[in-house]
Amino acid sequence: MMPGDISYGLIADGALAIEDGVIVFCGPEAELPAIHADWPQKDLNGSLVTPALIDCHTHVVFGGNRAREFEMRLEGASYEEIARAGGGIVSTVTATRAASEDELLATALKRVDTLIAEGVTTLEIKSGYGLDIESELRMLRVARKIGELRDITVSTTYLAAHATPAEYKGNQQGYLDEVVLPGLELAHAEGLVDVVDGFCEGIAFSTSEIAQVFDKAKALGLPVKLHAEQLSNLGGAALAASYGALSADHLEYLDEAGVMAMAASDTVAVLLPGAFYTLRETQYPPVDLIRKHDVSLAIATDCNPGTSPLTSLLLTLNMACTLFRLTPEEALAGVTRNAAKALGLDDRGMLKQGLRADLNIWDASHPAELCYRIGFNPLAKRYFGGTPCVQ
Repeated sequence: MMPGDISYGLIADGALAIEDGVIVFCGPEAELPAIHADWPQKDLNGSLVTPALIDCHTHVVFGGNRAREFEMRLEGASYEEIARAGGGIVSTVTATRAASEDELLATALKRVDTLIAEGVTTLEIKSGYGLDIESELRMLRVARKIGELRDITVSTTYLAAHATPAEYKGNQQGYLDEVVLPGLELAHAEGLVDVVDGFCEGIAFSTSEIAQVFDKAKALGLPVKLHAEQLSNLGGAALAASYGALSADHLEYLDEAGVMAMAASDTVAVLLPGAFYTLRETQYPPVDLIRKHDVSLAIATDCNPGTSPLTSLLLTLNMACTLFRLTPEEALAGVTRNAAKALGLDDRGMLKQGLRADLNIWDASHPAELCYRIGFNPLAKRYFGGTPCVQ
C-alpha cells in the first residue's frame, strides 16, 4: 500500500482479525486490540488486500455457443437483425433445452472456475435460456449445484422473461401466462429463486408485460432487477425503480428521468462493458448523470454466449475504465460493495467489522493495478468466509 494515499480507503500497515468466518477487526496494525495479540498470525509482507470480487450479472449456465453470430456481426449484421432472424437468445435455447443437467453443470463450471481464479467469491447466475418451465428449473438447479461444489456464494435469478420461444411467437401474453408466471411459482416453491429479472426491450418485453412479472415477484416476496435501456429507451429503468428494484442493468439509453427514478429508489446502475464491446455499440451509458444523482454504480461481466462471452472480471475492470471512463476507484467499488448491493447482500463487499471474511490478497502495491493491467492476474490468495482457498 502507498503511505499517505487516502483514496480507496487504503490503510498502510493494516491488520485484519477474523473469527468464525467474520471480520472482527480491520484497521491500522498499531490499533489491533490486545485481545487478538496471541491469535495465530500471517505476515502478508505488504501485499494489497481487498474485499473479494463479486460478479453481479452473469448467464454462465447455457448450452452451445454462438461463435457464428460473432462472425455475422463482423459481416455487418446487427444484434436486432440476428435476433429477428432466429438467432440471438432463442438460438441458445435449443442447445440448452437439449443439454442434460450434468452437461450444463460441466460446461458452466469451466466458466465459473475461470472467474474464481481471479478472486470472485460471489456470483449471480440467471436462468433465461430454457424458456419452458422444466428447462428454466433445470438451469436454476445447476446454478444452486455450482454453489455446493465450489467455494463461492451463488445468487440465483429467474429470467424466463428473457425472450419469447419459437412456439409462442406472436403470443407473448400466452407465454407469460403459461410459462413465465407459473414457472416462477414453481421455482420459488422449490427454493431456487433469490431474485426475479426480465429483459425490457423492443425485441423482448414491454414495460406492461414486465410489470406482470414484477407483480408476481412482489406477491411471492422476491426482489427484482431488470435488463433495461440497452438498445432503446422504453422506460424500463423507471419501471424497475417503481418496484424498488435492486438494480437496472445495461442502461446505454437511460435518460435523466430514469436516473432520477433510480436515485429515488436506491436502485444500483449495473454497467456491462463486455456487451458494449462485443456489440461494438456507440451509445455510452450516462455515467455523468449517474454520478450527478449519486446512483450507486456496479459493473459485471454479463458472461453469456452471444453478446458478452467474457469470463474475466479483471478485464471488465479495465473495460469499464477505458470504455466508460470510470475511475479505478469507481470500478473497484463496482465489483465489491456496489455489486453486493446490486444483489441485496449486505454482509459482504467491504473489509469491515461484522462482515464476511471474503477477501483477496494480491501481488500488487496499489488498487489501480487491478484495473490497469490487461490479461494479467495478480491474485495471490482468495479467502472465502475466512478460509484460504486452493488456487
